[in-house]
Amino acid sequence: MRRPLVLWLAAGLVGVLLLPWYAVEGTFWSFAWVASDDPRDASALFQVLSHGRLWLLPIVLAFLPPLVFLNRRRDDPTATAVLISSGVFGLAWLLIEGSTIGLHGWNFAFLGTLLGPVDAQTGMGYGALIAGTALLYFFAAGLAGRGAMRGDIFVVFSIAFVVATIGLFVFFPVAKVLGAAAFDPDGGLSLTAFAERMTARDLWQLSCLSGGRSCGVFWNSLALAITVGVATTLLGFAFALLAHRTNFRAERLLNALAILPVITPPFVIGLGIILIFGRSGVVTTALAELFGVRPGRWIYGFNGLVLAQVLAFTPIAYLVMAGVVQGVSPSMEEAAQTLRADAWRTFRTVTWPLIRPGVANAFLIGFVESLADFGNPLVLGGNFDVLSTDIFFAVVGAQHDPGRAAALAIVLLAMTLAAFVVQQRWLGQRSYATLTGKGDSGVHARLPDGLRRLVHATTMPWMAFTFLLYALILVGGFVESLGLNNTPTLKHYVTAFGVERTEFGLLWSGRAWPSFFATMFLAGVAAPLTAAMGLLTAYLINRQRFAGRAAFEFLTMLSFAIPGTVIGVSYILAFNVPPILLTGTGVILIVCFVFRNMPVSIRAGLATMSQIDKSLDECSLTLRHGTFATVRRVILPLLRPAIVAALVYSFVRAVTAVSAVIFLVTAKYNLATAYIVGRVEVSDFGVAIAYSSVLIVSMMAVIALIQLGVGQRRLGRRGLQANQDAEGMA
Repeated sequence: MRRPLVLWLAAGLVGVLLLPWYAVEGTFWSFAWVASDDPRDASALFQVLSHGRLWLLPIVLAFLPPLVFLNRRRDDPTATAVLISSGVFGLAWLLIEGSTIGLHGWNFAFLGTLLGPVDAQTGMGYGALIAGTALLYFFAAGLAGRGAMRGDIFVVFSIAFVVATIGLFVFFPVAKVLGAAAFDPDGGLSLTAFAERMTARDLWQLSCLSGGRSCGVFWNSLALAITVGVATTLLGFAFALLAHRTNFRAERLLNALAILPVITPPFVIGLGIILIFGRSGVVTTALAELFGVRPGRWIYGFNGLVLAQVLAFTPIAYLVMAGVVQGVSPSMEEAAQTLRADAWRTFRTVTWPLIRPGVANAFLIGFVESLADFGNPLVLGGNFDVLSTDIFFAVVGAQHDPGRAAALAIVLLAMTLAAFVVQQRWLGQRSYATLTGKGDSGVHARLPDGLRRLVHATTMPWMAFTFLLYALILVGGFVESLGLNNTPTLKHYVTAFGVERTEFGLLWSGRAWPSFFATMFLAGVAAPLTAAMGLLTAYLINRQRFAGRAAFEFLTMLSFAIPGTVIGVSYILAFNVPPILLTGTGVILIVCFVFRNMPVSIRAGLATMSQIDKSLDECSLTLRHGTFATVRRVILPLLRPAIVAALVYSFVRAVTAVSAVIFLVTAKYNLATAYIVGRVEVSDFGVAIAYSSVLIVSMMAVIALIQLGVGQRRLGRRGLQANQDAEGMA
């Protein structure tokens, strides 16, 4: 048990004695800093000895006491006290010196008056990262030595690591957003500025009710989100009834339609609607030629946004509602019919009350997704302003007002959290469980005739329209300009993904290749990290019992409730200045992907792990395998379905993300979605559609490779013939 401590102590000493303490210019992995004489490329000890940065000395000294007590027993009271003290002191000092000294010296003027001037410091680098992680391990090892979590240092360190990273990359950025709204343009704290931003007329006005052009951005967003939430819930419910309560035999087709929007970039549906109903759209042009209807702009604004978002989010509502509709116990519906209830009464008094959780969750997803949607409002918004796009233009537009962006982000976050509270209040404390573990051989009640006809009348035209939309999206990349010039061409694909053969080999001449390669690389790095963090957290929640476990689970799920636009603004405000200076790097995009998508990996891990009997863990521990070995050799092989789900979801969401990362992309790390948005802004729809098609095909290929690489878990169950042979031998 002493060997891990020795390794972490050695790593910490390398961090403070050899590696650059601050972030180096260029790429760390080029190792140009090894021969550099730039003071910023020096280690913490060298910074102290040669550059007079004495504030780093306490961190170096924090690694000395563990050296003295290295040979003591792991449960020695003095040794554990030293480890805890060194970890707490080192981490506290790291936090203090990082937050008080910045790019211009002291961050607080009174410290300069009190202690005198100091040199500036930039963002922390790999040396600080490794040293900080080692100090966290010292703290966890000391707690384990004192008996925390039955002395299991792996579990204690895992809990500490998850809490620390969530605090750093979720709570800290959100706190920066909340605080930024209260600062004036000069950087001073001003409650007046906060009050003005939160009560701005363009946020709350209701002039649209008295003949004005539009209401405030809050009311626009609220009306859009409620409309989309209701529409997606009803349509998702209708599709669930179609698949599981009628004789509809194309359930695979429905599932395919449910997957398509998940792997489609968010604004592609908006592009498809423009191709159909825009001023030069297929339907608009046909109506003009046949009936002389003058082309209009009705699709830009509230109408177009509702149509686009309902198309995008209805499949998700269907996936939620399908499981709930299937889960209703047939025997309860049969009992109602036995008591002479007709089809309508059975549906109203038995079926509908039992699916309330699904209705609440489907509405919540539609409501939150509508609020967080950025791509479709950017494409179809017109003069209809919503919070997500206003936040974007407040940061990158001509006004460049981070304080206003922060205030709008607070409003958006408050609306999302309020939706969660309303959902919980509506569901109440009632029980909706009907699956008791006993066999249920009943048959689901027949839908009322009127409801069945309504379901078919609603879903069939919607499916046809969805097919038309995706067909036009696909065709739009192979014509000059759909609706204006339908001449077949490959120029859009050549422009984006052209490849030329030269005397020096292949030349990737297409303009979209850099963003495509950057997207695939960053998503490929983020996906396994997201899966690892999510499954580790799921293991801690499902398999360990510790004080504050419920709060721990809530913290891990918090980022799922925060809209992507808020995440993007918070990362800009938090990581644009020391001590953690990540803006402009690929690291900030990977971190954003990991902590944005981690909650889904946690849910997938919990669902699968709940099916694995804890006696397997106990057998491994009884055979003197540690917790880490048990997780690696016993749990992970049985978690393959969750691993596949986590990898697929995190990869797809990283490739299609736009609302959070639109603030974080740079020329070097320009992601695919940001590139497509740029093409849309200059009306280069052909290249945008061609790029989107390539992304969809690429993601489908990667999903297949993930499933092939991870494989399926093998439970070693005997087949029917094997059972019969065994019985015959007996």
